[in-house]
Amino acid sequence: MPGSQKIRTALFGGTFNPLHNGHVAIARSVIEQGLADEVWLLVTPCNPWKKGQKLLDDHLRYDMVAQAVKDMDGVRASDYEFSLPKPSYTANTLRHISTDYPDRRFILTIGADNWVKFHDWKEADYILDNYPIIVYPRKGYDIDCPLPDGIKLLDCPLVDVSSTQLRRMVRNGKPIDKMVPASVARTIQELNLYTNN
Repeated sequence: MPGSQKIRTALFGGTFNPLHNGHVAIARSVIEQGLADEVWLLVTPCNPWKKGQKLLDDHLRYDMVAQAVKDMDGVRASDYEFSLPKPSYTANTLRHISTDYPDRRFILTIGADNWVKFHDWKEADYILDNYPIIVYPRKGYDIDCPLPDGIKLLDCPLVDVSSTQLRRMVRNGKPIDKMVPASVARTIQELNLYTNN
């Protein structure tokens, strides 16, 4: 199948602990700007950069993401990495997923914070040689140098919110309703999540 006929699928990985409106805005922007035909929010069971982080159950995080994006055209949750070896190295994921979905052309979607340290990623050269990359803005990380071929800077609003900040707010009894999708806020409240971690 020629590359031009493949479905362009942007992989946007994260622990999504929890998913917030910044994540949703990035996924929407990728679709709206025509950088991909669809976005898969790849829920990561074990990020190599966050090995010590205490996470909610994998399936609970996946369910929260799936519920939040179920009505978004072109965006879906994916638990693909759940069956792969841990920690979840991106190069390994890309190799496996490209084999399992030969009808798709996968595009990696990462934050500017990860782009500035991309040279430290496992098999960074393999990823750069084989996959396009979309870089989205992150506060405090300026990407002003010319980007290599195949790397695109996403033009999207900088949503100044982080999952770490949200967990802290929940712990301190502060409302997060305006910073996360309604279904995520509801699940956190109903299950009393993040109150002790």
